[in-house]
Amino acid sequence: MPLVRIDLVKGRSDAQVRAVADAVHAAVVEVLAVPERDRFQIVTEHEAGRVIALDAGLGFERGEDIVMIQIFTQTGRSTAVKQQLYAAVTASLANVGVAGENVFIGYVENTPADWSFGFGRAQYIEGDLGIPAASAASR
Repeated sequence: MPLVRIDLVKGRSDAQVRAVADAVHAAVVEVLAVPERDRFQIVTEHEAGRVIALDAGLGFERGEDIVMIQIFTQTGRSTAVKQQLYAAVTASLANVGVAGENVFIGYVENTPADWSFGFGRAQYIEGDLGIPAASAASR
């Protein structure tokens, strides 16, 4: 169950914002093999100048259409899967007009005990979401 935060500079239409969110979700579903309805996204738009992302010394320039993405998910995915995800997100966003140099992704891992889907309960460790309680508790 990834939680995805997407930060954008203001200026896109509602349809464009939705296309960005849909593109990111499509890549997450494809690579991480999560169900289509396992979708938790927060899209935040910022005034120009409120999103700052230089090139970290890699030698390229970013534009105002930068998309900064944070993906919060459970531990256990390999480096290769993470790299596949980065490539898939970037390719999916290219289909909606976002250049590769304007895609920034941060991947944050946690454990099943770090999630509550409502009602003040930890559904993963209680066994309600497909991970046996004993397995989840040991993670």
